[in-house]
Amino acid sequence: MDNAPILKIKKMEGAVLPQYESPAAAAMDIRAFIKEDVTIPPMGRAKLPTGLFFEIPAGYEVQIRSRSGLAFNHGVSVLNSPGTIDADYRGEIGIILVNLGSQPYTVRNSDRIAQMLISPIVRPKIIESDSLSDTDRGIGGFGSTGVE
Repeated sequence: MDNAPILKIKKMEGAVLPQYESPAAAAMDIRAFIKEDVTIPPMGRAKLPTGLFFEIPAGYEVQIRSRSGLAFNHGVSVLNSPGTIDADYRGEIGIILVNLGSQPYTVRNSDRIAQMLISPIVRPKIIESDSLSDTDRGIGGFGSTGVE
């Protein structure tokens, strides 16, 4: 990928850089950087540090998403998924996990807790209008297209 954007990452000593876990992975796994285990009770949440600081290129964002295995096996998800990290943010990357499962879930240092995807953004020109074009769907939403 010669034309790939450059993501600069500063890390605290002992933190682990994000990495792709398979050759065709779209997102990189990101790990917790904690001194002590953190247990998230059922229906509880925790903001977990990563020890990472990003310099995201202009015109891109980093999206933070849940890991499917944590979600399916434990009910643990990224609370604001997908979370957006803007190109002008320079603070430590924190991951907000929520435990929607029925058992407490313990996070240990260097556990893979989320995925991150780098994505281009488009900032459209906003035009106020008194009317919008018609479609077959129209104003139907929230299940209006059915489940089959």
